[in-house]
Amino acid sequence: MAELKSFTLADLSQHTTKDSLYLAIHGKVYDCTGFIDEHPGGEEVLIDEAGRDATESFEDVGHSDEARDIMSKLLVGEFKTDSSEKPKAKSPSSSTPRPIPAAEPSDSGSLQYVLALAVVAGCVIWKVLL
Repeated sequence: MAELKSFTLADLSQHTTKDSLYLAIHGKVYDCTGFIDEHPGGEEVLIDEAGRDATESFEDVGHSDEARDIMSKLLVGEFKTDSSEKPKAKSPSSSTPRPIPAAEPSDSGSLQYVLALAVVAGCVIWKVLL
């Protein structure tokens, strides 16, 4: 098997359209361009996550073994974070705990529900059509 290409966040950010759509998931980069129309959750889900690390979104929805098999065919590289992208280590001199800021209200729970519902509906439709 050929050696996989390394992609940085800057590399990924150049692939955010239907004509060239890459996602990073669990440290691997996938070219989803040819899969956009086949994605059971719809193209919008992929386009929204295009050009970045989509690991959290991918796992939040919960994908089947079949989906993971399809992904293996789309693998094009490995995702490498730059040192500037890595979180900074906590300073050992700051042992005083900081107060936790109040959370802003968000609709992420609703979005996750809608995404999960879209994936389930897509899977059902896909199974019916097969």
